Amino acid sequence: MTDPDDGPGEQSGIRDELERMLSLPGKLIPTSVIVPAWRRLTDGESTWPVRFAVVVATALQVLLPNRYEIPPTWLLPTLGALLGIGLSIAHPRRITKHSPQLRLVSMLLIATITLANAGSAGRLITALLQGRAHESATTLLLTGGAIWLTNVIVFGMWYWNLDRGGPAARAQALKSYPDFLFPQMTSPDLSPPDWQPQFFDYLYLSFTNAAAFSPTDTLPLARWAKMAMMLQSIVSLGTVVLVVARAVNIL
Repeated sequence: MTDPDDGPGEQSGIRDELERMLSLPGKLIPTSVIVPAWRRLTDGESTWPVRFAVVVATALQVLLPNRYEIPPTWLLPTLGALLGIGLSIAHPRRITKHSPQLRLVSMLLIATITLANAGSAGRLITALLQGRAHESATTLLLTGGAIWLTNVIVFGMWYWNLDRGGPAARAQALKSYPDFLFPQMTSPDLSPPDWQPQFFDYLYLSFTNAAAFSPTDTLPLARWAKMAMMLQSIVSLGTVVLVVARAVNIL
């Protein structure tokens, strides 16, 4: 409050100071309060979780029976190795550099791995429908489980690589609007101020979609995200229902 004896000049000065302060909120309020971490520049995320996921997906495909692999059998392990090497070269520690060329190459490799796994799922489903799957119940469950888990990993990579332009674009805050709505985005008071979606969040999204055949806590906003989740649910549903039904019948 101002003193009644204050002159007009002093009151005008106070008013000007208040207007100046209100016109520069960015200098008075931390950026983390105005803009959440997932919408501002960050240090990027580590590549190690993605590399580990690539190794697991490659190992699962190698362990499949030869009759369910898409020939040539060396294709998927080679692509997995190339994807891991490419990630290591392009982003030795953290994913910070946005390169459309590198992103295109990674998407082509992920697409090839996806098609190879979908082909394995198609061969298994065809064999089950035609009564040519004579493996034991244990072998069938393990084969179906490997295809299902690979499906989870590759779609997790798709979601991670496409949401808001990919991990490098997210680190540089190149796009403001997300393709997936995570719970932390709608309830920022329930998460740390530096929270942002990373690979494990997309892997969890893929796992829950493959297990429940529908979104759970994370909602797709973009049309491509809805189509991708629908396609993943179709592959997962066909694999789980037919494999489990056949295994139960054998038992």
